[in-house]
Amino acid sequence: MNSTQALIKDLAIRYGRERTSLLPILQGVVEQEKYLTEFSMIEIAKELDIPASDVYGTASFYSFLETKKMGRYIIRVCKTITCFMKGKNQVLLTIEDMLNITLGETTPDGKFTLLQTNCLGWCHKAPAMMVNDEVYTELTPERVREILGQYFRRNE
Repeated sequence: MNSTQALIKDLAIRYGRERTSLLPILQGVVEQEKYLTEFSMIEIAKELDIPASDVYGTASFYSFLETKKMGRYIIRVCKTITCFMKGKNQVLLTIEDMLNITLGETTPDGKFTLLQTNCLGWCHKAPAMMVNDEVYTELTPERVREILGQYFRRNE
């Protein structure tokens, strides 16, 4: 048994093996392994005795359950109408320019991935983005350069 299989078994023990346990188990795998591999989704299906297509369908439905390898820092820019009206496009262009990537891409060094996501729940302080679990609001191109500059300087 490899570490992924052991993790899935542990999560199934913690959350149960019912279909309602699928989402917490998917979240647990992403928390530990950063994304869901084809192997992990098949193992989850076996553990819960459900079709692998159901596991993949659930995983691909939710924007925070990644099914491909992501950068160390996942930047999620809110794409709601409120963020759009308050300058989301300028924020997005600034990020793309700084990282030299477009939406859906990861920098060649594997440090950053740029995604759009549905509402982050910060419409009253739009535009907003998340970097991993950290939310940033009331963004301007200047503020984005400052925020990302901090991540460029990290040596993690």
